[in-house]
Amino acid sequence: MFLFFTSIYGYAVINPWQQLISTFFNISIELFEKGETDIYNKLLSHYKNLTEQISAIQDELSTLPPGTLYCTHNGNYTKWYHQLLSQQFYIPKKEKNFAQVMARKKYLELKLQSLSFERQTIRTCIDTLASHPSKIETLFQESSPYCELFHTVLQPISTELNQWMNADFEYNIKYPEQRIHKSASGLMVRSKSEALIATLLSHNRIPFRYECALCLGKTTLHPDFTLRHPKTGAFYYWEHFGLMDFPSYRKNVFSKLQLYTAHNIIPSIQLITTYETSEHPFDSAYAEQLIHYYFGD
Repeated sequence: MFLFFTSIYGYAVINPWQQLISTFFNISIELFEKGETDIYNKLLSHYKNLTEQISAIQDELSTLPPGTLYCTHNGNYTKWYHQLLSQQFYIPKKEKNFAQVMARKKYLELKLQSLSFERQTIRTCIDTLASHPSKIETLFQESSPYCELFHTVLQPISTELNQWMNADFEYNIKYPEQRIHKSASGLMVRSKSEALIATLLSHNRIPFRYECALCLGKTTLHPDFTLRHPKTGAFYYWEHFGLMDFPSYRKNVFSKLQLYTAHNIIPSIQLITTYETSEHPFDSAYAEQLIHYYFGD
């Protein structure tokens, strides 16, 4: 334990800048390998992970004795001291267990400092990204001189399906204030992941409705996306479950899947599902693969 403690003074263990550079390098490489360009969700996931680590360290520190451990070299010998307020007490070798506890406390304090620095820096990056939305969205706004050119590109082939997609429909009116994320075509949705899905559907010319009412027996659902196959016109549904970390949310997800299945809307057949946790954020490359699987040639 003591050797482990002394290693925390080494460059490799506690160096916030080196840790931060390494973090961003690993995130960038992972995104590149997946073909992703949106780093926002990955940073947000890492921020949540850091918050959990910080909370766990703070909880453990609250259980440890007060004071600080200091170690000095005296020739070939090492001495341990317990600093408590303005007093310093020698720790004899027979109290090595106490020294080890205080060594872990010092390590946790330095680790907490490092993680807090990293979290604050990532928070700054997240806020910066959130305040600078992609300029791609402006191409599709009605006021954009490019809008007319993109309009035909992003519409489904069939006139009937185009009319279906643009017709009025009963939609989910609950919590409209949560629809704060814009897709490339200008649709306002409830999450960045849904915005990415909507953008991918538009770019692949898949006709869809967002949160369109669906009656299953006596229950009315509002699937995230109701889709039509661009060639056959067959109906499909896409549910994105983005809060799978939470037990109550998972319970509702399973109940909803049972309801779909009871009405012959089967996952991986007519029902497309994607999932997300803090450690496993939305994968846009995988979503693109799903679109090509269900609606490709």
